Amino acid sequence: MGDVIVVIGAGQIGQAIARRVSSGKRVLLADLHQGNCRCGGRGVEQGRVRGKHSDCRLSSRESVHALVQTATACGDITGVIHAAGVSPSQAPPATILAVDLYGTALVLEEFGNVIARGGAGIVIASQSGHRLGALTAEQDAALATTPTEKLLGLPMLAPDQVTDPLHAYQLAKRGIRCG
Repeated sequence: MGDVIVVIGAGQIGQAIARRVSSGKRVLLADLHQGNCRCGGRGVEQGRVRGKHSDCRLSSRESVHALVQTATACGDITGVIHAAGVSPSQAPPATILAVDLYGTALVLEEFGNVIARGGAGIVIASQSGHRLGALTAEQDAALATTPTEKLLGLPMLAPDQVTDPLHAYQLAKRGIRCG
């Protein structure tokens, strides 16, 4: 047992982060795709990647909770680095909001309940939230403070309001910035 850093999103950015933080640490890699978890250990300090968790669906509370349980079984969670998400070229608006906005809120909530004293969480995101036009103060506040389970029910995120994948992506990144 010992201190554990969880890296969510074992794509190229997540793998680079895992390599950087693995020196002298235990790292748990998590990703939706098992292949990313398998190759994610390449180049990470020998023996320090204690486990790899695949099939981590960020839009599922049960899946994220299972990741938290796996991580806490490995030791004290001292760091969570969230580098997972989908882009406007990969998914429709509903999926982007479910993964990038709801999923990020879910990761922060679930790991916030178990992170060790002095631990930290980092969300790797795009600057796209800054490119979104101004929202009202109420909309910004809603993105930042609405409870996770009610987040996707915000009127501003209704399917008839968010029809473009880029708009969904920008809203998701704005929500991360505000949170």
